[in-house]
Amino acid sequence: MSRIGKKPVAVPAGVTASVDGNLVKVKGAKGELTFMAPDDVTVALENGAIAVTPRSETKRARAMWGMSRSQVANLVEGVTKGYEKRLEINGVGYKAAVAGKMLKLSLGYSHDIDFEIPAGIAITTPKPTEIVVAGINKQQVGQTAAEIREFRGPEPYQGKGVKYAGEFIFRKEGKKK
Repeated sequence: MSRIGKKPVAVPAGVTASVDGNLVKVKGAKGELTFMAPDDVTVALENGAIAVTPRSETKRARAMWGMSRSQVANLVEGVTKGYEKRLEINGVGYKAAVAGKMLKLSLGYSHDIDFEIPAGIAITTPKPTEIVVAGINKQQVGQTAAEIREFRGPEPYQGKGVKYAGEFIFRKEGKKK
């Protein structure tokens, strides 16, 4: 039994949800999101909550049960609160700035990196060494933050690079004389 899948997803006030077969549409104050559930599960809207149940007792159906319920919960949370990821930049001369629909990154390379901000994502730089990626789609926010981090991931010797806020970077000692 899926402990996550058993629990129905409550639809809060101000959010409208509709289920058409396996297609779930959720509309809220921040926008509208959809999710197509796999054929291994059934999705139903009952008593102001969205319930997900497996069609059979196969291993795949049980796996899709919990995953589908989590995806639906992420849709509801996304249209009500939204998601955000914070990135920190460490290093001498490393900085970021938003110019229109582009994020300009100076990360110690011989050239600046121009990252085009995807649709549905808002990127702000409160400080030159801090980047905030926000949006309503959890997967898209996480993917965008991961792509920015990938330009210069944190290195273990001096700690330079782009890292998530609160992320622990295991530090190495380096050479000894």
